[in-house]
Amino acid sequence: MQRPPTLAALTCAAALLLTACGGEEKDTTSPSTPSGVSAQAGSATSVHVMWQHATDDTAVTGYEVFQKGTKVKSLPATKQMVDIDRLAPKTAYSFTVRARDAAGNLSKASAATAVTTPAPTPEDKEAPTRPATLKGKVDGGRAVTLSWGKSADNNQVTSYDIYQEDTRIHSVSGTETTAQVTGLRPGTVYTFTVRARDAAENSSPDSAAVDLTTPAAPGKGPSTAPTGLRATARKGSIDLTWTPPDTGGEPVEAHELYLNGKPATTIVWGTMPTGPTATYTMTVTDKPGTRYSIKLRAKLPDGKWGDFSAQRTVVVR
Repeated sequence: MQRPPTLAALTCAAALLLTACGGEEKDTTSPSTPSGVSAQAGSATSVHVMWQHATDDTAVTGYEVFQKGTKVKSLPATKQMVDIDRLAPKTAYSFTVRARDAAGNLSKASAATAVTTPAPTPEDKEAPTRPATLKGKVDGGRAVTLSWGKSADNNQVTSYDIYQEDTRIHSVSGTETTAQVTGLRPGTVYTFTVRARDAAENSSPDSAAVDLTTPAAPGKGPSTAPTGLRATARKGSIDLTWTPPDTGGEPVEAHELYLNGKPATTIVWGTMPTGPTATYTMTVTDKPGTRYSIKLRAKLPDGKWGDFSAQRTVVVR
């Protein structure tokens, strides 16, 4: 004997016209088309592609970069720039960008941007000079603008590479001496340096570093990052000095020291330092010329780790 359909079954059957029973309506809306796409030759074999973020009714989850219709890079939504390497010297290229959402919907391709890689200079072994007088200003909680003095090269500076700590995050033409860095976090200390690069991939030494702190988001407290970090290399050791964060009079009893982006040790004092400045000497056994990137963070009175300090780079003597 066949039972008549229940009200719930009839409701479910009707819902199938729009979606599967018990499921969610499928996302068929594509993200907006990325705008502001630009491409800059960084050397004879590489191009730096940049674009503005796209929007979506749910969320953009990534970007895809195409060279004349062929996908050459896939990136997460947090990235809006990429270096395309292993290109041919003295060759014209054209790039487009598409945004992608979690449902796999792709935006329309951006307007194409053309770029030509310069001729190679294989005998060029001379690096450009160090960029001079790096300065920066904060543009709200998520962006900063950097500026610097020109570098010199025996042939030509083709690009300037911007580094945040030890990671290259941006590049601009060798004719430009300013850059805006976006996608930052509010209430965070950032350390930037700039290097000049020529067509033979020779890179200059780092510029002097500049520390910039983005303002905290509304409702957030002051930064808990140690300030004024200095690192001085001596034979067999590196001396560190810094000012612990202000914790309203409560003592900061420990700091976590990071070397080259990884935790190295926890500094705990048996007797708390007197005065506003803390010091620590770390013994080093690496050969002279070894490069260290150093930063630290404090353990706050509530037991949580605070924000990271600015990063310092030092070379073993």
